[in-house]
Amino acid sequence: MRGQLFWRLLPLLLLLGSFSLMAVQAQPRGPILVVELEGVLSRYSAGLVQRAIRDAEASSAEVLIIHLGVSGGVVSDIRRLADELVQARLPIVVYIAPSGTRSGAAGLWLTTAAHLAAMAPQTSFGITTPLVEPTSGLTDETLELLRSEVITLLSERSRAHGRSEAWIETAVRQGALLNNEQAIALSPPAVEMVARDLEDLLTLLEGRVVTLADGTPRTLTTLGQEPQLLEPTLWEWLLLTLANPTVAFMLLVMAGMAIYAELLSPTVGALAGLGLIFLIAAVTGLTALPVRWLAVIGVLLAFGLMAVDLFFPSHGLATLLGLVLLVVSAMTMFDQLQAPGVAIAIWAVILVAMLVTAFAAAGVFLALRMRKTPVKTGQEGLIGRLAEVRRRLEPEGMVFVDGALWRAVSEDGDVEPGEYVRVTGVYELRLTVQRLTTGTQR
Repeated sequence: MRGQLFWRLLPLLLLLGSFSLMAVQAQPRGPILVVELEGVLSRYSAGLVQRAIRDAEASSAEVLIIHLGVSGGVVSDIRRLADELVQARLPIVVYIAPSGTRSGAAGLWLTTAAHLAAMAPQTSFGITTPLVEPTSGLTDETLELLRSEVITLLSERSRAHGRSEAWIETAVRQGALLNNEQAIALSPPAVEMVARDLEDLLTLLEGRVVTLADGTPRTLTTLGQEPQLLEPTLWEWLLLTLANPTVAFMLLVMAGMAIYAELLSPTVGALAGLGLIFLIAAVTGLTALPVRWLAVIGVLLAFGLMAVDLFFPSHGLATLLGLVLLVVSAMTMFDQLQAPGVAIAIWAVILVAMLVTAFAAAGVFLALRMRKTPVKTGQEGLIGRLAEVRRRLEPEGMVFVDGALWRAVSEDGDVEPGEYVRVTGVYELRLTVQRLTTGTQR
């Protein structure tokens, strides 16, 4: 009896099961989110990724892809961001792209921390110098402890994701640079995939299984979905732009040029105010980078030396010294131990040197021209003017010039009324004059 009931209910059970399977398959999957990082990885870009992780977790995203196109980064900020990736409650994929990207220390730390790592063709990660370099004040024992800690941390993370850890000790102690071909050729590989573009990456991610920090396994479903780009807010975009070392340097130079122009041609503080705005913007960006503040002072001092030529002519020597100081300060502005790959673009240094040279030369030219130009206003403006003698100069008398009578003293003898003399000086409301030579035209 029971067997007959079972066979009668079996079609109904199969039908209900198929409906349940269809319902599960019909459930909408979470979005695939992408956040792009370019330039220099600083605390501002780390903040952008942290917000992206929160948004992705809140939206139950299928996966968050970090499109890593940076060329350098601040090691302390990179390490903190790597810790965030390890603890994320959703799958994180670090994708080094586009082709030609040298992601440096940022690529090394983040690929070992991510659940899955991918590279585009002709990309690399790592640096050619030791990842942990000696700094002043550290003993050999302390330095060895730091290196061992980093080796252990990176090895454990690589091992947890089934990636190669053979190269890590060399990278920490001596430096290592792996391109996409070398990374995928290791056994096991240092990255899981080499993808030409984002579409290719989504295809390769399909069906991949990752294990989150809490031990939960996740199987990725990425085919047929359109990735959504997480755009930075206006404030985030501004901070990311200011933290670009080349932009920060250009703003610092513009601040110096504005203040220099204020000294050259006073504008009731307008140019000085503009220079202050540029200076604040430059400092905002520089505070996110391991800057050598002595070099920043050197840039401002360089403009101070150039300004010397405006008031104490040095035949261009002060300007030349200022230009040399400007270039040296620009080339040494950032600490490469704390931020490998962070530097001002060489084209920007050359361009600024040329512009500042032209600007300073124009300033010196205008200053010299102003010194040679006779004063046109006030009592000093009378010097060089012609005056008509109204009361005989013997040698003192009265002359008429600029619409008024002036007491005057002749420097070369008596002068009769009606004759013209030239004003040579003004002293306590009294003019000194000289007789015109024969043939002088009025």
